[in-house]
Amino acid sequence: SLPTCQALLQERDKRAKWHGIPELLQKLRESSHPNSDLSHTHSVLKELSSLLSMEAMSFVTEDRKSAQESTFPNTYTFDLFGGVDGPLLFMSVSLVPAVNDDLVKDCLSVLYNCCICTEGVTKSLAARDDFVLFLFTLMTNKKTFLQTATLIEDILGVKKDMIQLEGIPNLSGLVQSFDQQQLANFCRILSVTISEPDVRNDDKHTLLAKNAQQKRNASPSRAEVNQVTLLNIPGFIERLCKLATRKVSEATGASNFLQELEDWYTWLDNALVLDALMQMATEEAEHSSTESSDESSMATSPLRHRLPQSMKIVHEIMYKVEVLYVLCVLLMGRQRNQVHKMLAEFRLIPGLNNLFDKLIWRKYTSSDHVVHGQNENCDCSPVISLEFNKHFLYFRNKYLLLNSQELNELSAISLKANIPEVEALVNTDRSLVCDGKKGLLTRLLAVMKREPPDSSFRFWQARAVESFLRGATSYADQMFLLKRGLLEHILFCIIDSGCKSRDVLQSYFDLLGELMKFNIDAFKRFNKYVSTDDKFQTFMTQINSSLVDSNMLVRCIVLSLDRFESQTEDVKVVEVLSECCLLSYMARVENRLSFLFRLVNVINVQTLTQENVSCLNTSLVVLMLARRRGKLPFYLNTLREKEYAEKYPGCLLNNFHNLLRFWQRHYLNKDKDSTCLENSSCIPFDYWKETVSVLLGSDRTSLCAIASYIDEPFMDLDRDLLED
Repeated sequence: SLPTCQALLQERDKRAKWHGIPELLQKLRESSHPNSDLSHTHSVLKELSSLLSMEAMSFVTEDRKSAQESTFPNTYTFDLFGGVDGPLLFMSVSLVPAVNDDLVKDCLSVLYNCCICTEGVTKSLAARDDFVLFLFTLMTNKKTFLQTATLIEDILGVKKDMIQLEGIPNLSGLVQSFDQQQLANFCRILSVTISEPDVRNDDKHTLLAKNAQQKRNASPSRAEVNQVTLLNIPGFIERLCKLATRKVSEATGASNFLQELEDWYTWLDNALVLDALMQMATEEAEHSSTESSDESSMATSPLRHRLPQSMKIVHEIMYKVEVLYVLCVLLMGRQRNQVHKMLAEFRLIPGLNNLFDKLIWRKYTSSDHVVHGQNENCDCSPVISLEFNKHFLYFRNKYLLLNSQELNELSAISLKANIPEVEALVNTDRSLVCDGKKGLLTRLLAVMKREPPDSSFRFWQARAVESFLRGATSYADQMFLLKRGLLEHILFCIIDSGCKSRDVLQSYFDLLGELMKFNIDAFKRFNKYVSTDDKFQTFMTQINSSLVDSNMLVRCIVLSLDRFESQTEDVKVVEVLSECCLLSYMARVENRLSFLFRLVNVINVQTLTQENVSCLNTSLVVLMLARRRGKLPFYLNTLREKEYAEKYPGCLLNNFHNLLRFWQRHYLNKDKDSTCLENSSCIPFDYWKETVSVLLGSDRTSLCAIASYIDEPFMDLDRDLLED
């Protein structure tokens, strides 16, 4: 009978410590119909929410990695008895129009608390496409927006198939209805829907695997389709630009945010930020209750003066990080040209420049309240600064990063050197450039010089500055940076600072290569700084310690030497050629051959990635220059002799042959942009293709074909490693 079953359930509940959850779920089932007493339903939900939220709070505040699902018995019991798949889900989908906002918030709270503690629940919800799309419709209600957005973000994080934004009912109207705060939070969701899978480990995936994936997926990915969907929403990019560049004083006050945070404490994953915010709320509450008796002491409290403003800044920083990330992804997408044009039109760069000192790279004194980043000595706003540097890296309209005075300086440099101004500089719209005494690029240089030697931010700072120089070499751009002491600073970091970070050193090698390429003044400055044998040996040790990291600099030196040797009528060039230790070192053929041997030996087709494919291109540059001078047979024969000396004949040349076959398939693909190779080397791409074809020639009588230098017993050229 029913009473007997009820008694048995209560007895089992008591022994198993289910805390009455099965009985509460039974009550929910009984009230899960349109004519039920919703006030009774609400009280049951509140009781369940209380039981589950305690476990969720424990999970958030403790080490998530060490947490086990068995640590959360209430959540486990709730899921075991069908709490998620049964009436709660039915109510949140079917009865929402008939219930009040508080009931919806409790439904969302219970679901989210379950997702926090039990990944299986999150995956189960993620598999229900209709439910996920339904959640988006709840975002039209401002009272439930934050809870809904947080739940959607967690669900999309585990969803196997990326959601298609075009499937969301009236997406354009939904986004246009958001205020700026809601739009910023919505960007957290968008970042999941427009990012390609594993984008953060992009450099670690082999090019072989990427090429195969591209062949299988010839049509645009879901992420790319979602990017187009967003760009078609009227005013979307303009609103993001305004949100990214608005001043802190224009942001909404902290009080509303604190009220939301009280209801939904997991909006931020940063426990330190959460603690500070709650401390601020507590102190304000205490102040209001004791104001009459202790008004003067509270008014002069240092924390009371500092904390509200710093929390307001943290709030705004978190917004800007989400927005800038979305813009970064769009800048890298297929519609990048359209996005670049729009960002320039909406003056994103001047806006970021105006925020730079106060927000993007905000410095605090030691007495200020600090919300720390990954390290307890952090004294800046690291999250937004890192996202900003990534964004800066992908921005193409590079002269918008300067102000009018700095653009005039570039023109003056070109005039003095008697060279024409680059077309991009001439065509720059002066109304869209930076305001103030310094442009964004100059501000970034100043910040970079202040960073500790091993700071991870140096990597992105150097990458950002390098992006300004990347492409066709501009003497004026190089001199602009040389006049600001950049070369000396880089050399200090490589030689004298004791920096051990390989990532940071690689970024500085790449930047140094772009800064010095074909620039005789830069080599003269280099020689002045590296004035002793000890310094030069330290510099070469750093280069030789990892050719994958330094090969772009090696390429720059080889290319520059080749050009300078053809300019012997120039007195300054002849003088620097005779005095510069770096050029003299590379002029010795045995040193170039040593680099060539190691560059080919450090990679193979199976291990080629976006990060190390430059080694293959650098080795090709060495051989193209040798071919121009009729020295290609000498270089190939030397590689053969080196193989025999190392007692593995055929190994190196077979490997190089396979690498070049891959090069043809990779770079001669119609989707590949080969202009970067041509611009960076000033060697026509046709000559690249021709040299590779000559090296891969099948005629064993040709002195320029690799096959001629591999003895028959060691031939392994027919094996198609590219298809393995």
